[in-house]
Amino acid sequence: MTDALREAAETAIHQCMALDADESCAVVTDDERLPIGEALYEVASSVTADAVLLRYPPGEQHGTEPPEPVAAAMADADVVLAPTTKSLSHTRARKRACEAGARAATLPGITEDVMIAGLDADYETIARHCREVLAQVRGADQIRVTTPAGTDFTVEPGDREWLTDTGMVHDSGDFSNLPAGEVFVSPETAGGTYVVDGTMMPHGLVDEPLRFEVEDGFVTHISDDAVREQVDAGREAVGDAAANLAELGIGTNVGVTELVGSVLLDEKAAGTVHIAIGDDASIGGDTEAPLHLDGILREPTVYADGEVVDLPVVER
Repeated sequence: MTDALREAAETAIHQCMALDADESCAVVTDDERLPIGEALYEVASSVTADAVLLRYPPGEQHGTEPPEPVAAAMADADVVLAPTTKSLSHTRARKRACEAGARAATLPGITEDVMIAGLDADYETIARHCREVLAQVRGADQIRVTTPAGTDFTVEPGDREWLTDTGMVHDSGDFSNLPAGEVFVSPETAGGTYVVDGTMMPHGLVDEPLRFEVEDGFVTHISDDAVREQVDAGREAVGDAAANLAELGIGTNVGVTELVGSVLLDEKAAGTVHIAIGDDASIGGDTEAPLHLDGILREPTVYADGEVVDLPVVER
């Protein structure tokens, strides 16, 4: 393990998770993210004797449930960290773990470079930016997003709660991505056009903008073949739920100075918006689907009931 990777793991264990000596910690990883899992486990085991490392083959899709023994260990731990190839954020296993009292952080698609870059940050400042954005959007009946690339898109949160991903996972049941920094909601309905000109899997940084049409809360048109194939594969399992407009998120991490092609990191970049398709059951919605596909939009203007939202400025 390099010194830089160890420092990032120490930030995760100490500052973000605040792991204590009398707590249990489950580090969940897979065959492709084992070095990161081992780094987190090594730091965790220096804090508590009740630490375990669980490894399993990578899931087929973001949102795929982990094996049942892994899910059971997550639900039985005080602290859960999940550096995995495919995201466990929007899984029943992660949700059940938090409902049982675990503090959980998922690190989907994490690489050593992204972990080092994304955790070299002041998470108190990130938390402050989250609070400032939340104060502007909470309670709004309609959120509108426009971009120079052609986005003109609205969501209606309805009764659903705006959530923050601050990276400070200190209370029972808390959940965050790491690296962190966003304010997000699973809207009751949405409509319009959004254009991804930043990052989206399976492409990473997109070569040309991807266009999505949304009506009554469902994606009705996808310009990109690869993304459309992922949604169609989800439809085979759960029908139209796979095309659910799942999330609108606003990035607040001012330490992310440029998009690098990692959804995990890029969706947190201050001054960006991301929109997701698929599962929203773990973030306040009612749709369960075997996918959650985020696309990042550059240079957005966000309006809350017609008022421009003051977005954090990226530090350069």
